[in-house]
Amino acid sequence: MASAHKSEDRSDDPTADPVPERVVQATISLLAEQGPSAIKARTVASASGVSTMAVYHYFGGIAELIHAVVDQGFKELDKAFAQVPVTDDPLADLYAMALTTRRVARENPHLYDLMFGLSTRRATYRPLPDSDARLSGRSPAFQGAYRHLSDACARLVSCGRVRQQEPERVAAQLWSFVHGCITLELAEHFVEFDDPVAQVLQPLGVNLAVGLGDERERAQASHEAGARIYDSITRGRAGSA
Repeated sequence: MASAHKSEDRSDDPTADPVPERVVQATISLLAEQGPSAIKARTVASASGVSTMAVYHYFGGIAELIHAVVDQGFKELDKAFAQVPVTDDPLADLYAMALTTRRVARENPHLYDLMFGLSTRRATYRPLPDSDARLSGRSPAFQGAYRHLSDACARLVSCGRVRQQEPERVAAQLWSFVHGCITLELAEHFVEFDDPVAQVLQPLGVNLAVGLGDERERAQASHEAGARIYDSITRGRAGSA
């Protein structure tokens, strides 16, 4: 074990160092490939190319490592949202973000579970004490991703598409509907639908927009525009792969 692993080198953000960053990325890969049962100190250390002691040194334990993984998940979601262009149709932008969130969740459902505190058949983890804010809405990583939603909701209210109301309340409602749909789809509650996006997610988004004060035809057109924005982003991702 390298002598560079000294306690005074630890920081509040362990992913600022390349070694813990490697450990976090290896953990995310293990989650995607093998599921939560693979997240053990020895397994993570082997996948990262470091010693087991290094895992404990930088993170303190598996629960703390999971917090760093959650932070990284939200940073990646932040980056994904940043790929959605800001257009003159904030509702279209919001729906493109909804589809982006669904893609991120389906790419690594176990990571998604951790990010959103889910307890499902794919398992969960013991949380740290409440004094640690990393898994709460106060987490800087979470706030970085959520800000894209908040900004779009502020534009939605200010442009008059919906009734005058607190943008943060609109954001919370949209966030809830999107993650409710994603959670149910991942839990296979929509197996009777050939296309859960077209048959559940999009109609529910339109209905919510109408409930907030938008016109149905306009809300439908915005969701269709959002789908086109998302398709353009995914084509770009495929082309750069």
